[in-house]
Amino acid sequence: MTPRRWQLVVLFAVTAGFVAVPAVLRDAYLLNVLILTLMYAALAQSWNILGGYCGQISLGHALYFGCGAYVTSLLFTKLGVSPWFGAMAGGCVAAVLALALGYPCFRLAGHYFSIATIVIAEIGLLLVHNWDAVGGAQGIQWPISRDSWWTLQFARNKAPYVYLALGLFVITWLVTYWIEGSRWGYWWRAVKDNTEAAESLGVEVFRSKMAAAALSAFFTAVGGGFYAAFVGYIDPESVMTFRFSLLFALPAVLGGIGTLWGPLVGAAILIPMTEITRSYMGGSGNGVDLIIYGALIMFIALAKPEGVLSLFQRDAKPEAAR
Repeated sequence: MTPRRWQLVVLFAVTAGFVAVPAVLRDAYLLNVLILTLMYAALAQSWNILGGYCGQISLGHALYFGCGAYVTSLLFTKLGVSPWFGAMAGGCVAAVLALALGYPCFRLAGHYFSIATIVIAEIGLLLVHNWDAVGGAQGIQWPISRDSWWTLQFARNKAPYVYLALGLFVITWLVTYWIEGSRWGYWWRAVKDNTEAAESLGVEVFRSKMAAAALSAFFTAVGGGFYAAFVGYIDPESVMTFRFSLLFALPAVLGGIGTLWGPLVGAAILIPMTEITRSYMGGSGNGVDLIIYGALIMFIALAKPEGVLSLFQRDAKPEAAR
């Protein structure tokens, strides 16, 4: 069996393991941590499409996350549209937004691009803060209704959210897996390694970056729609701050940037650590998670720049597309 086929076997085993967890784990707090871990693994995988495979380090993905959360919430609270469709609509809006922003931003290189994404995301945060039509600083409260898969509301049972977060991760993983072995995947890695050399070999660099940005923004926004349904209330500070952009990038960087399993490994380390710190230290632990993030990233950068996943892998490259 080829290494890429083994990846699918591993995915099946991991998915089966997570599906069985709610049957044996009843603690609501631990299930909540599991949901957030899977959600951030999916979001980190979404960021990984642009930052890991294409090499465009965006630190403004909170804009797309907030876009998905707000579009989903507005369609549900104002028009009664199911979050299933709202999240898809939010993803499409975010993809168009990414294309519009990518047209000028992708003409920048290196740290200039990263700085531009931060600035644009902060502008978006300020606009939503002062936009009364979307709730302004007060945010949007979802109406309370009975448990339903149609509205994605489950007040007494966390298991459905586990399966939803797992489904989001699996779909994002499968899309990344397919891209990794496709022509687009090889184009993106060529752009990441050497833009000038890739262009000289016929790679459409600008088009590749735009496609990666749109796909990455789409899945990030879908994750935002899921998060809005999960928490039942959103405001600008809860979905669009710079902290979210960091939380999308850090798991991929820690676990292994540009890899299929790096985002999940990184999220499995960072998210439980964050939640445990917040729970056991309370207000006194505010900021400790950021200190831990910094220490981990420094350690990985010095010891294993390829990420935690490189500790368990031999040098392996994707099989050529057939």
